[in-house]
Amino acid sequence: MTDSGILPCVTGKRSIKNARKPRVGIVGAGNLAGALALALRGTGYRIDQIITRDRPASLRRARQLAGQVGASAVIRGKANIRADLVWFCVPDGSIAGAAEVLKEAANWTDKVALHSSGALSSDVLAELRRRGAAVASVHPFMTFVRGSRPALLGVPFAIEGDTAAVRIARQVVKSLGGHAHSIRKQDKAAYHAWGTFASPLLTALLVTSEQIAAAAGAPGKVARRRMLPIIEQTLANYAAFGGAGAFSGPIIRGDVDTIKQHLRILRNMPIASEVYVGLARAALAYLPGKNKGALEKSLKSLRRGKIGS
Repeated sequence: MTDSGILPCVTGKRSIKNARKPRVGIVGAGNLAGALALALRGTGYRIDQIITRDRPASLRRARQLAGQVGASAVIRGKANIRADLVWFCVPDGSIAGAAEVLKEAANWTDKVALHSSGALSSDVLAELRRRGAAVASVHPFMTFVRGSRPALLGVPFAIEGDTAAVRIARQVVKSLGGHAHSIRKQDKAAYHAWGTFASPLLTALLVTSEQIAAAAGAPGKVARRRMLPIIEQTLANYAAFGGAGAFSGPIIRGDVDTIKQHLRILRNMPIASEVYVGLARAALAYLPGKNKGALEKSLKSLRRGKIGS
């Protein structure tokens, strides 16, 4: 592929198993890029460059990350890409633009270009495909936030794209200790919505719970500290027994009067009441419970503003 002799021609019959691990270039220096770069370095990959925008904050983060993984930090417009595998770890709306900027930064023939968008397909890298690269989307089903570098061991990665790039991506994921699985291009929007429910909207539910906790005399950090044991046990129950086995509370008992009390309290908290009603309706639809007709009637009464005092 390159004068490094690290990665065989991606269109040939040789397997990456018979070659040394490819040199990797990472585009971006955010939370995902940091976790991925450290994980790759920790499993024997050479990180060649951290490629970033020409902005002071971005360059500062790139230099810091580059120092951690033994790479060099370079600005996109001045990049001369030597890596065999280039991994785009930038926001969804920036992937195509970054590829456009970098299209002249390398001879892309026989290189592999990956991106980690959960919503976009590999086609967003079509410009690099036209220039000879094998491209794929490789999305880790994990959350990445500032101050946290989650391990990728056991993390599922959804992969689709060109056959050669998919083959190499699967081998990289395996070396990271992740679990690779195929996804169809047309399923990526639903897949990403699923991930949004599993983490960002779960966080939204938790901060909504904090608002209700404040009304019960437990503000901010107090609420978080007191909620953690029940949250952790709920997740443990869900993992062990599934949704139906983990479900508890007034809905499964069919306790209409208690639900009405909740709804009366929430009348003065419009956003929290909408979240409560939406999740309660989901519980009535998907989970076991008694008196579902009466409970649904109570929820409809709140939407009409007719819950009595």
